[in-house]
Amino acid sequence: MARAGPNVVVGVDEAGRGSLLGPLVVGAFAVPEDRLEELTAAGAADSKQLSPGARERAYRSLRALGSADSVSLGPATIDRAVDVHGLNRLEASAFGRLVARSGASVAYLDACDVNAARFAREVARHAGGRARLVARHHADRDLPIVGAASIVAKVRRDRWVAGLARRLATDVGSGYPSDPTTIAFVRRFVGAAPEPPRWVRRSWSTMQRVIADRPTRTLEAFDRDG
Repeated sequence: MARAGPNVVVGVDEAGRGSLLGPLVVGAFAVPEDRLEELTAAGAADSKQLSPGARERAYRSLRALGSADSVSLGPATIDRAVDVHGLNRLEASAFGRLVARSGASVAYLDACDVNAARFAREVARHAGGRARLVARHHADRDLPIVGAASIVAKVRRDRWVAGLARRLATDVGSGYPSDPTTIAFVRRFVGAAPEPPRWVRRSWSTMQRVIADRPTRTLEAFDRDG
């Protein structure tokens, strides 16, 4: 991350919270305060509004301005948190770790909780007390520093999904339940397997419905190594 100091600002956001496949990635981007105005020109924006190619280009440009960091939360970790209604707390701990690692004096957070102030308090428990925390809804849309963090999170998660597709030699889609390609992949390769592979989130209701459909093909040949 950026060198610790009184003039470092960090943004933190996540990607993949609602995905069926792969990690939830919490991303952070830190810059000296006097470079904040350069973020928009470098491509900082809500990553959901950018194409994959635009995200990759913005990611490269942003890396010339500041420092990127991330925490990846795997499906098993997410499932355990969902089982105890603790997903927001899990995310807050990852946000806090990234804020602490950044050494920033101010941190802007895209709030995962419906209560943004409560989310900031939970993040503060893990952030080490150095930074002033500002949590907002739609911060990735409204604040370029958080938009930059959203690009870090999304690009690193996109790369994980692309790696899975290469390993399995098939199109897995985006990983989200709204994606027909992902649903077709899950029905073909996951639903009939005795045990879903470790990159599948079992706790989501969509996955439970797909598994209950009992399709005919298993994943054994595609997941022998992990």
